[in-house]
Amino acid sequence: MQRRLGWICAKGQGVPGDDAQAARWFRKAAEQGDAKAQFNLGVMYEDGRGVDKDSAEAGKWYREAADRGHCGAQFTLGLRYYYGQGVTEDKKTATKWCRKAAKQKSGDGQYAAGWCHEEGVGVPKDLSKALSFYKLAAAGGNEKALAAIARLKAERK
Repeated sequence: MQRRLGWICAKGQGVPGDDAQAARWFRKAAEQGDAKAQFNLGVMYEDGRGVDKDSAEAGKWYREAADRGHCGAQFTLGLRYYYGQGVTEDKKTATKWCRKAAKQKSGDGQYAAGWCHEEGVGVPKDLSKALSFYKLAAAGGNEKALAAIARLKAERK
């Protein structure tokens, strides 16, 4: 219920939009272990909506949500580790989180995991694994994955 109230305030559904109030409701739910609220609170900190912009605090809440299995948080956390945003840059950990999102059928996670395997980011370079992840992402309509498959096939000729 608290997360829902956060959404109502954030989106201005039937009430004037109020990001500060939304962040307070998301925090209440997040502190009780609600993974979606934790992810939403991470977004609020990342964007500076209703709270002071704070990359480290965003990373903390994304991590909480990712640890609870939130797919979007897992993918987002993977990107944050890749770029060192609010967390210490760590390519191996970046790939780990992208693979976790990929296992939950996230097209973005599947594409990112494929790219990591193609480029050898945090894992040994493995074009077979890369292609496998790209195919999963492409099956879900990920256009970047379709392009990657075409490029890899062209390079093999």
